[in-house]
Amino acid sequence: MSIRYGCFFSYAHGQHAYMSHFKDDLIDALKCYLEPHFDNETELFVDSEQLGGGDDIDRRLALAMCQSATMIVIYTPKYEAHPYTRREFAAMQMIEAERSGWYELPSHLIIPVIMTRHPLNLPRQISEPGMYVDFSRYTLATGDLKTNPDFLPDIRRIVDRITMHYHCLKASIPPDHDCRQFVLPPVPPEWRPPAPPHFPR
Repeated sequence: MSIRYGCFFSYAHGQHAYMSHFKDDLIDALKCYLEPHFDNETELFVDSEQLGGGDDIDRRLALAMCQSATMIVIYTPKYEAHPYTRREFAAMQMIEAERSGWYELPSHLIIPVIMTRHPLNLPRQISEPGMYVDFSRYTLATGDLKTNPDFLPDIRRIVDRITMHYHCLKASIPPDHDCRQFVLPPVPPEWRPPAPPHFPR
């Protein structure tokens, strides 16, 4: 195995400006601050097409995830509602479990970035201690994330987590590990129980 990406980007695709601008702003900021840390690796793997399923797509995503040091999750209520994003989350949990036997993990491999909070609460998968970074104050008026002093400390925290895992992984990968053997898991259950039915008034 060789590391090809600092981070796999997992997100629910959106059609309008708010979701697409946030994703693009975050990608731009992270690439900017990650670049000095890597040699030949690409900073981020971003699947820019809403491709759904299929064996070829599943194999390509599984390979990219296995070749990534970490994973960024852009959390929105839409993220947990989509089977394909919950599946990506479960896949990186499997990778984390495997790598925990290779080196002492300084933090989770999955880095949730809260874009929009669920009106009830964050799911347990996202809200575990030390897991997420909160960007829910972002709006279309925020401007450039990579130069905004309100967000730079959080960008730095993310960059530090990615680069720490990158260096740990680079020093610890078993020489015979083959990412072509990794496959995505089945779609996991929904993250929260269904809402109770409403009785007629």
